Amino acid sequence: MGELDFPRDFLWGAATASYQIEGAVNEDGRGRSVWDTFSHTPGQVQNGDTGDMACDHYHLYKDDVALMSELGLQAYRFSISWPRLMPSGTGEVNQKGVDFYNRLIDALLENGIRPAATLFHWDYPQALQDQAGWTTPDAGKVFGDYAELCFRSFGDRVKFWITHNEPWCYAFLGHEVGAHAPGLNDQELALKVGHGLLLGHGEAVSRYRALNQGGKIGITTNHQHFAPLNPDSEFDQLASSQQNDWMNGWFLDPIYFGDYPEYLKKTYPMPVFTDEQKMLVSQKTDFMGLNFYAVSKVRYSDQGHNQAEQIDVPEIEHTEMGWMVVPDTLRETLVYSQNRWNPDEIYVTENGCAYDYPVENDKVHDVKRQDFLKSYLASAHQAIEEGAKLKGYFVWSFLDNFEWAFGYSKRFGIVHVDYGTQRRIPKDSALMYREIIRANSLAPAVASV
Repeated sequence: MGELDFPRDFLWGAATASYQIEGAVNEDGRGRSVWDTFSHTPGQVQNGDTGDMACDHYHLYKDDVALMSELGLQAYRFSISWPRLMPSGTGEVNQKGVDFYNRLIDALLENGIRPAATLFHWDYPQALQDQAGWTTPDAGKVFGDYAELCFRSFGDRVKFWITHNEPWCYAFLGHEVGAHAPGLNDQELALKVGHGLLLGHGEAVSRYRALNQGGKIGITTNHQHFAPLNPDSEFDQLASSQQNDWMNGWFLDPIYFGDYPEYLKKTYPMPVFTDEQKMLVSQKTDFMGLNFYAVSKVRYSDQGHNQAEQIDVPEIEHTEMGWMVVPDTLRETLVYSQNRWNPDEIYVTENGCAYDYPVENDKVHDVKRQDFLKSYLASAHQAIEEGAKLKGYFVWSFLDNFEWAFGYSKRFGIVHVDYGTQRRIPKDSALMYREIIRANSLAPAVASV
């Protein structure tokens, strides 16, 4: 591997999520999701935005796939809308929903793009939520039924599956903080939801293995780097370890080691796995999906259960999400994750930044995004050199889109979307990314400096 080259079989892609781009929320039999309910609740989403239209990908998918092909994407990570396939979350199947994803998958393959499907990216069927959702005893099996429907419908062509996207966010932000759907504020409930998500993950893996379809399956979690503010302080090192357990270990330790981290079990009212559930959840996965955006330094605090106080450093560059830009932390996180959980493969399933640049003469000169991608990809390259089994990278996001509680106020896309006309304009970052993919190397990006 050359100084700037990536491994020969490295997979380059871009990612999206169903509620963030599809629109068509009331078309062709789709059921209601918790995000439909949440976004239509006054005061929950910035500017009162909803995903009703989003990027209208449901109708424009052919054009979007053609654009992916133009940009040289080798893979496209999308999520399947559970309520579009099963409007009530269980029982009757909506064939028109199945047909849409069949058309999308076929279009991707016709353009030489590998489909990578996420089963759950937060748009939980409202009908299931109304019945206590992920906390019910059979919630995992209900998810398994939905997963099996997806495998049987699409698994002949989709060979890359992700069970959940960022379960920490869905459990914690949605059920303890209330900043995401369904907008609840109950710590014990959040822990029970996380438990249900893990059981659902195990059910999906079990169903996939039983079908023997020959692909890969894993889970995507959001990793955040928590460096001790004072590396020489044992207390700050302890705070760093505890914060990593809280965000990363909560879901990854049960999957890789069979149980929650000891710190969480001692500190929070964690649900208890039965021996059977431990075996279900810890079935071997094929890869670790790693989303990476943010970094915080932490110092020890004796206030409350969480003994890590996160510290911001104002003089460091921040994205428009308020997140610090510290490229080397991706290397540290990849190497740390490899050493702690030792996955067979790692894919960066999301990495990107929010910056808004104007359209000028049909071009978008998003300089900061180009710099961000170059520096974080260089960090990923270094992680491979240091032993991380990184096999691919998906930029977030292919399109500007509905950014959850921020609505349309944040733009993460490498493709600009005019939400009034639905016109797409590849940004300079997309053109740079195309050249990196073509070369399988950072050399074109470095040459453009």
